[in-house]
Amino acid sequence: MGRYFRDQAQAIRAIVTSQSSVSTAIRCLGLCAIAALLVSCETVSYYGQAAKGQVSLLWARQSIDALLADAALDSETRQKLELVLLARDFAEQHLQLDAGDSYLSYVELDRPYVLWNVFAAPEFSTQAVNWCYPIAGCVSYRGYFSESASIDFAQNLMQQSYDVYRGGVDAYSTLGWFNDPLNSAILRRSEQRLVALIFHELAHQKVYVAGDTRFNESFATFVEQEGLRRWYAANSQEGIDQALATQAKIEAAFVALVLKYRDQLTTLYGRAMSDEQMRAEKEAVQSAMREEYAQFRQEWDYTGYDRWFEGPLNNAQLATVASYNELVPAFVQLLAQAQGDLPRFYKAVQEIAALPYEARDALLRESSL
Repeated sequence: MGRYFRDQAQAIRAIVTSQSSVSTAIRCLGLCAIAALLVSCETVSYYGQAAKGQVSLLWARQSIDALLADAALDSETRQKLELVLLARDFAEQHLQLDAGDSYLSYVELDRPYVLWNVFAAPEFSTQAVNWCYPIAGCVSYRGYFSESASIDFAQNLMQQSYDVYRGGVDAYSTLGWFNDPLNSAILRRSEQRLVALIFHELAHQKVYVAGDTRFNESFATFVEQEGLRRWYAANSQEGIDQALATQAKIEAAFVALVLKYRDQLTTLYGRAMSDEQMRAEKEAVQSAMREEYAQFRQEWDYTGYDRWFEGPLNNAQLATVASYNELVPAFVQLLAQAQGDLPRFYKAVQEIAALPYEARDALLRESSL
């Protein structure tokens, strides 16, 4: 997540890779000045907070090896740091992902998440709003290192009648521009979710298409899922295959449920009616979705998505599920065609990634059916 950093990464990298005694504050001011030369005045503050946030992480890093050498390190933290190192090695040796020097350092955060992402969509559209950057292209979210700044931005969008969804983020990838550190928010995850995150974020360094959030996130989600399957197979954990298969079915059923109602809303928004009538119809679809989720919850005996339904459902929220999952079946098919061979699979993905958007999207959508 947070791939928008790529558009500023080259400038940041030139400054922070030098280990001189120049203060972080001065470096941040330099980064803001660079941002001012690259973007319009209205976005300078956004680039400034992003640059400052990225630099603060890089300068707060501690070596994981050094932490593990400290006998005073608590056992739970030690276990998870060791797990991350094992996951990195597995990603390189068995998933053909290049970890570089990422996740060899650790940052203790003073907040619950590393950043907060804001998603938006028009009141009567399921098409997410995109924000565009010089190198990363257009992405369907805007990230903030400050929760209050993300709230301010979300409220500003809501005042413009957008549907808005805001969520905390444990980790993001700088696409290899920096050696991404582990952070304390990530360590709160369970073993499975921690390993999955490492695979997901490293996948972004393998293949990334500027401006195509759905492609990038669906690809990384698939690599995460396939990586977990291979991870547990290699570790011969009894019964895990069935557990993973069941979890995959639950996730697929949830995604299908969400996309079903997203498509219903898309059809609704194409009809000619007054705004008042459209809002009433929209609320009716959302109510039907809640009712079907209650059935889903009972059928699968699974409460993992309850939090997702706590607040009011809206178009921006539905778009997040599509971005991270909609094209996963296409990547499943690609791996099957490659007979499970990851180098062949990655080669096919890279060839598709090189296609123009329309051709790429049509090919993957056809494979998803």
